[in-house]
Amino acid sequence: MVIIAVFPGQGSQTPGFLAPWLTLDGAAERLAEYSEWAGVDLIAAGTEWDADRIRDTQVAQPLIVAASLLSWGALEHRGVAGVAGHSVGEFAAAAAAGVLSEEDALRLVGIRGRAMAEAAAAEQTGMSAVIGGDEASIVARLEELDLTPANYNGGGQLVAAGSLPALQALTAEPPAGTRVIPLQVAGAFHTRYMGSAVDALRQAAATVESADPAVTLWSNRDGASVTSGADFVDLLVEQVASPVRWDLCMASFAAEGVTGILELPPAGTLTGLAKRALRGVPGVAVKTPDDLPAAQALLSGAHA
Repeated sequence: MVIIAVFPGQGSQTPGFLAPWLTLDGAAERLAEYSEWAGVDLIAAGTEWDADRIRDTQVAQPLIVAASLLSWGALEHRGVAGVAGHSVGEFAAAAAAGVLSEEDALRLVGIRGRAMAEAAAAEQTGMSAVIGGDEASIVARLEELDLTPANYNGGGQLVAAGSLPALQALTAEPPAGTRVIPLQVAGAFHTRYMGSAVDALRQAAATVESADPAVTLWSNRDGASVTSGADFVDLLVEQVASPVRWDLCMASFAAEGVTGILELPPAGTLTGLAKRALRGVPGVAVKTPDDLPAAQALLSGAHA
């Protein structure tokens, strides 16, 4: 069996989702350390703060990465064949693959979140999910409106990003056979509007040390595996203003014969996409510590 671990991106968080994880030995201490590195009170954010407050980009990004790494550390056996992350989840994947230390991953994602929040505040922009329809027709409609296809999520889902008037026009006249759903995000992530955030993250990334990945590590850039840690850090920087090609990542999973997917918290989104795009491949979404036995069973099957 070929089991991989995947790490979700922004929007997967929900109020209080970290609370069950604080029951684990050492979790509070680990989160306190993560909080110091990221510059956010992650314990309060994950247990007390409401949906609006944890939607803030500079909170959501380190909160998601911290949750993924906390649960990753709670697994007794982590012998996966490869890892991949969706958008900010690539920082957790980089740490899981040994490319970055947990400290550097959390420090960089804290800087990323603050820089993207600042870039988003500069202009009134947003994102909308486009569900269903023909991809070529959707992309053509986005080009007409000067919108960017920011996330190719696969499974019949594409995310458009750009100015709010253009997104409103997309909702008013959607491509044939589609539904357009405005997303509750601060701005047009993974587009040219994030240029200043790229510059800030590049400067910070130049100060960290990286190692080559210990397992297969797939990139959002084109779904290809990356063997150089330094190259992957460069891709992490560029990803802020370039589209997320999760559809191509899933195509690579299929080509590599992946037989099981383990999604770390806040889990559910990526296993949901895989059900539609990778039919027949079982997945375990680890949402609380109660899901760890199922995760261990999946991993044990890979080594039986």
